[in-house]
Amino acid sequence: MAKLWVRFLLGGLALLVAIGYKKYGELAAPGKRPDLDNNAYWGPKLKGPYRENKAILPLDISVKPEVIEDLRSQLSRPSKAQPPLEGVAFEYGFNANELAKMIKYWRDTYLVKWNEREQYLKKLDHFQTEIQGLKIHFIHAKPSQVKGQKPKKVLPLLLMHGWPGTVREFYDFIPLLTTPSDKSDYVFEVIAPSLPGYGWSQGSSKTGFGVAQAAVVMRNLMLRLGFEKFVVQGGDWGSIIGSNVASLFPENVLGYYSNICGNHSPLGQIKMSLEWIFPSWFVDSKYTDFYKGLGHHVNTILEEMGYAHIQASKPDTIGNALIDNPAGLAAYIIEKFSTWTNPSYKSLPDGGLTKRFTYDQLLDNVMIYYLTNSITTSMRMYSESMVASQFALNVDGVPITAKAGCSRFVHEVLHTSDSVLANKFPNLIHSTYHSDGGHFPAFELPQQLYDDFIIYIQKAEF
Repeated sequence: MAKLWVRFLLGGLALLVAIGYKKYGELAAPGKRPDLDNNAYWGPKLKGPYRENKAILPLDISVKPEVIEDLRSQLSRPSKAQPPLEGVAFEYGFNANELAKMIKYWRDTYLVKWNEREQYLKKLDHFQTEIQGLKIHFIHAKPSQVKGQKPKKVLPLLLMHGWPGTVREFYDFIPLLTTPSDKSDYVFEVIAPSLPGYGWSQGSSKTGFGVAQAAVVMRNLMLRLGFEKFVVQGGDWGSIIGSNVASLFPENVLGYYSNICGNHSPLGQIKMSLEWIFPSWFVDSKYTDFYKGLGHHVNTILEEMGYAHIQASKPDTIGNALIDNPAGLAAYIIEKFSTWTNPSYKSLPDGGLTKRFTYDQLLDNVMIYYLTNSITTSMRMYSESMVASQFALNVDGVPITAKAGCSRFVHEVLHTSDSVLANKFPNLIHSTYHSDGGHFPAFELPQQLYDDFIIYIQKAEF
């Protein structure tokens, strides 16, 4: 009888292993590219047939003086902010004392020299074209060559930001990319768009415009500009949209590089969950500062991801609450540049904001949202991307066959190991860890990001 039970248990175990192997095989199988409409119209309702205006025109980002005067008037209203609790810095969010200090600087110093800041924002060339019914803004920075030296190879680069960033993040990074360096055989022709609904780029007028649809627009933008083959780089939404571009259009993408690579495929989600619980199974012990286990990730989700839930469920509520509320807009946006740069900064009275940035840099970024009235449309990227219809496309399950590079900056909100990335990035040729920096490396540490990117490019040998 005992032998019979042993045989029964072994048989049952073998069956479970067989079923598990089959399920694993199904999960590990590469997804198929979804059949998306590459010409879908996302603009306002039309009275007649749509004819796309394919002109590529310079964009004047000048601001009328009365807009600046109105902003100064709004910033001059008496503050009703509640003082922080005793002994609290940024643990409860943006400290009201620091906010008052920043608002004063914004009103009395920054806006006084607005002409200077505006000229700074204009130092890169801005353009606009119409893609699928949306007016899309982009910076186009062409490379230079050193006279008398062997010309560098030129690579087109699609460079994308995320939330709550803008193209302002790239103002110190782009010149490094376009200037020849002894470190590289390459120089870059950079296209840095404002994502649809961000800054000077028009947001969709219809539901259903998520990261997959944004990827189609970004690819069409590159084709409009004459780039059939290009490299993709991005962080935050720029990483996810860039990943979608690479998955959906392998014929166009030479390489994909990100400072926050992720794997949201079904198998990737399972492996990531195991990585959170048993990090030592997936990563070398020397990277323990990057992978701190389940408790750390749960705390991070509870403390830092509330904004994402709000924006994915009620973007118009929070977005409209911040319109005509410049102080609230600044607090909501700039708080992320504290804790996402280094979570330990929340214990500092000023949130550590000036350890990495200047007030001018931070306010430039806020001003782009304010002047373009794009905070609500930017938030809709969350609600349109975190829905069943978007997940059903399973773009995350489609591997990126292009040569890929992934860098990790220690204070990033979330890290993903190579073993978790494996089925999404079968051609991962570059993987690095940096002991400094956080969520905004192009803004925080442009030289360090450039050096890492160039190492990847040299390995790729495009």
